[in-house]
Amino acid sequence: MSRIGKQIIPIPEKVKVELKNNTILVKGPKGEDKFQFHSDMQVVVNEDNIEVKRPSESKKHKSLHGLTRSIINNMIYGVVNGYEKTLQLIGVGYSVELRGNGTHLFFTIGYSHQILIDAPVGVSFKVGKGNIITVMGINKQKVGEVAAKVRSLRPPEPYKGKGIKYIDEIIHKKAGKMAKTTGVG
Repeated sequence: MSRIGKQIIPIPEKVKVELKNNTILVKGPKGEDKFQFHSDMQVVVNEDNIEVKRPSESKKHKSLHGLTRSIINNMIYGVVNGYEKTLQLIGVGYSVELRGNGTHLFFTIGYSHQILIDAPVGVSFKVGKGNIITVMGINKQKVGEVAAKVRSLRPPEPYKGKGIKYIDEIIHKKAGKMAKTTGVG
């Protein structure tokens, strides 16, 4: 049996879980999230926990078992605590501006024009001192996708480290061109 899939998911007190056909709806203090799981998987919702079962030992069912359990667990964590990714903008003249009640970011990052990023539903932004950008939301996948999209606007370059990087990302800098020395004698 799958090590991840066989683990039972506890339901916190603040969370309500509804199951209809192949769709699970999770409601919590931060919002609500919905997921339509594969029809082969069986999800059993008890009063205080959720259990995911698979019909056979086939490779497909084994992989779906762990995946379904992980997604449901992430949904429960998201509606209680939320997810966030933090990025840092590094570079002389680079700036980011927050507009539209935390849903639009305007970047000035060395191009001839400003770049606008709109947050999808359920995701919001926060900009702090030192060009620190925080992407927040209840859906782990959406938060990760938006953070990756923001980073892809100007990935950090290896010579000076300019660009947009995750706050905990380490940039291994390369040595630039070496000046050629001329030997005397």
